[in-house]
Amino acid sequence: MIKLTPQHLQIICSHAEATYPQECCGIIFGHLADDGKTVIEIMPTQNAWSAEAAADFPGDEIIHEKQRRYAIAPQVMLQAQKEARTRSIDIIGIYHSHPDYPAIPSEFDRLCAWQEYSYIIVSVENGKAGEINSWCLDDHHQFQPETIEKLL
Repeated sequence: MIKLTPQHLQIICSHAEATYPQECCGIIFGHLADDGKTVIEIMPTQNAWSAEAAADFPGDEIIHEKQRRYAIAPQVMLQAQKEARTRSIDIIGIYHSHPDYPAIPSEFDRLCAWQEYSYIIVSVENGKAGEINSWCLDDHHQFQPETIEKLL
């Protein structure tokens, strides 16, 4: 389970709408506990997907399209990790959008995912944010739905 406020969801949805028709992405900071993850902060990032990033995925026919791929720049991720340590919080996940596509993970999303992280995906249809789902990898590296609990 991942717990977050309506304000956190609004940040994600606004970012997704602002970057449409490209995918947006960002980092989710929070705390890990036995009863799930609690979001503290959403950090929108730039989609750093590029031909250089795509070179790591030969044979992918849509590798150059930010409409179907996202990447967080390594230096941004490193800075986020340092910030999390300084603030005694964790990076608990990543969010991204699926322009004109359902809020379900793609095979590419699965291949790039890390254990322990939550992956929030927002579907954006014709520029308007819609369905939002969260996913986690199981022990077989397959995505399983994760409950989103909205905090007041």
